[in-house]
Amino acid sequence: MNSARRSLPGTGGRTAALFLTPFLVLFAVTMIAPIAYAIGMSLFVERRSGLGFGATTTEFVGLGNYLSVLSDDTFTQGFGRLALYCLIYVPTLLFAALALALLLDAAAARLRRMFQLLLFLPHAVPGVIAALIWAYLYTPGVSPIVNVLAAGGISIDFLSVHLVLPSIVNISVWEWTGYNVVILFTALQAVPREVLEAARVDGAGEIRTALSIKTPLVWPAISVALLFTVIGSLQLFTEPKILSSVTTNVTSTWVPNMWAYEAAFVRNNLPQAAAASIILALLAAVLSWFVTRFTAKEGQR
Repeated sequence: MNSARRSLPGTGGRTAALFLTPFLVLFAVTMIAPIAYAIGMSLFVERRSGLGFGATTTEFVGLGNYLSVLSDDTFTQGFGRLALYCLIYVPTLLFAALALALLLDAAAARLRRMFQLLLFLPHAVPGVIAALIWAYLYTPGVSPIVNVLAAGGISIDFLSVHLVLPSIVNISVWEWTGYNVVILFTALQAVPREVLEAARVDGAGEIRTALSIKTPLVWPAISVALLFTVIGSLQLFTEPKILSSVTTNVTSTWVPNMWAYEAAFVRNNLPQAAAASIILALLAAVLSWFVTRFTAKEGQR
């Protein structure tokens, strides 16, 4: 039987290819083809002759659309807001997720499932619904939070020009903390119990064990959470889009994704929208590479 199997070289490769083919076809249709189409669209521009009433012609402009997008002040200002959002959101989310995961790991077994469910429930709420809930809680005059604070002599406008960005960060943290807690808590469950017992025998307390033993051992999971969080940060759209309907401090081009949306569906400039999307995709790829390199170096220490 073994000799018969050995006489069929390449059988394993053909079997693997057979099972991988549906995935590769689906990946090519849903990922590669749209990206290629967007790149092709971004290299052309449609023009109408006769003061906009004549026939439509398509002209090749090369990188012209990319230069137009990058020279637009509203687009570059959106990148500034997005960068500030990432600087606040990424460390806040990861710190909260790691702290909660460590607390869950140290909690009594009976309480773990209940707290896991409570932490994960916000992630189960669709992003649009979550943004609508928080828009209600932020809006003066209808928000019970604002009314209670006002009754106590504290006047605060969560949608003001200086607080609207932290308010959006709060929505994202509320949505995604539970998801990352599950990732980190699962990794903590794989930490060898004998290592923790040895640390306790050596006199390490819970805090020292959490910081010096558990956290380094789950660094690969932290790296994954960091990568997903950075990529997700660049896709910021839903939360500011919902809040733009209740405050003028969030414009229709507040972040790059909103700029691309307006270019495509308000100004009907699909080539510029495609160019903006490709710029965002390239930025995501570069940041993913840097995050991967950084986490790999930190993990080797």
